[in-house]
Amino acid sequence: MASVALENDSGRTLLSPSLVETTMATIRQRIAARSLPPGARLPSIRAFAKSMQVSKSTVVEAYERLAAEGAIRSRPGSGFYAAGSLAPLSLAEIGPRLDRAVDPLWVSRQSLEGGDEMLKPGCGWLPASWMPQAALRRALRTAARADDVALADYGTPLGLPPLRQLLARRLAGHGIEASPEQIMLTESGTQAIDLLCRFLIEPGDAVLVDDPCYFNFHALLRAHRAKVVGVPYTRSGPDVDLFAQALAEHRPRLYITNSAIHNPTGAVLSPVTAHRLLKLAEQSDLTIVEDDIFADFEHTPAPRLAAFDGLNRVVQIGSFSKTLSASVRCGFIAAPRAWIEGLTDLKIATTFGGGRLAADLVLTLLKDGSYRKHMDLLRVKLARAMAETGTRLKSIGITPWIDQPAGLFLWCSLPDGVDAAEVARRALADNVVLAPGNAFSLSGTASRFLRFNVAQCGDERIFKVLETAMSR
Repeated sequence: MASVALENDSGRTLLSPSLVETTMATIRQRIAARSLPPGARLPSIRAFAKSMQVSKSTVVEAYERLAAEGAIRSRPGSGFYAAGSLAPLSLAEIGPRLDRAVDPLWVSRQSLEGGDEMLKPGCGWLPASWMPQAALRRALRTAARADDVALADYGTPLGLPPLRQLLARRLAGHGIEASPEQIMLTESGTQAIDLLCRFLIEPGDAVLVDDPCYFNFHALLRAHRAKVVGVPYTRSGPDVDLFAQALAEHRPRLYITNSAIHNPTGAVLSPVTAHRLLKLAEQSDLTIVEDDIFADFEHTPAPRLAAFDGLNRVVQIGSFSKTLSASVRCGFIAAPRAWIEGLTDLKIATTFGGGRLAADLVLTLLKDGSYRKHMDLLRVKLARAMAETGTRLKSIGITPWIDQPAGLFLWCSLPDGVDAAEVARRALADNVVLAPGNAFSLSGTASRFLRFNVAQCGDERIFKVLETAMSR
């Protein structure tokens, strides 16, 4: 086999990727066949280049890549050696965990660990094909042309000033007055809640959540050793009478909620309920964390607790993971001025500097109009998927709790006598990840419910698997 060399525009010789990969594959095959057992010395670069009929530089590149992935090891002055063998791969370990208990991490683990063959109507994010891929690539090219500091240095603890200024203007559009100095960028909405929990609560403190609520609220609060108390959620917000009862009985420090588009139910907080909640919070010295991560999916703006309160005892958080990219981790906290210094210290202690590249990408997409155009199209696409998914679910006996809400999610009840957790386990065996209701419910009273992500429900196999799982 003859060696192939290319030249780039500067005249520098480039190696043929196919020759390097072929050389690597030959070594891997010899290791797998035990002709190169663990610890055996590989042929010298010169000898192997001659036997493969490739250049020495091709063998050097192949050996370096194999060493980087751990298949071989380099001993300076001695050569390269086959690494120790890996433990045999168990198919049971990479298959779906059907026996895992339905807990707050059940859906996350199944969705994140599932391969490309898995259908994921239970996950909480958009398909990659629904994201603004072309705009993201343009923003990445812009970021690649940035100066050395932007590419390689830590960001400031509060985060990129131009993005915080832009976020302040966006919050003002929802009636929330926050200066850029009251906004801290985070790596995600989850990190924002984690920082606030570190800042505001101690182990054993009571924290109120909706029942049902986003399951990761449960997981985070358990990690902080909080006493989690659920309050039943209605189509207009939490049950205010039971909320007042929980305040009197448990004296909680925090209440964590979604107010714009509720996860998992799709419900919207009413102005009357919002005012009553804020009055109770003031009487009980309760802090409210308002997770507004789904704000940009709204068709009509809903009431914001932070707008009524003026960021006095309500903290608002947000993120772009659901709307732009789950790989571009960028969220924020809008909080009272007096809290920012303490939150800054906590952020430095836990993550040091901020992720500047992600903030630069988000800023570019917000400023050039790409994000607005993407969201305009996305809301239309989601409304269509919501109607189609709702109709398809009703045809097999599954009933939406709210008909065609905004956003991603349909919270649905199953026929009488059908347990959602059992349906989810059976569906998982057929490579479909569902989101059973009790993963969201602290009281365990949602055993007949499933949450569906309508953006992930385009494959007809999902409904066939559902129907079969329910019939069993």
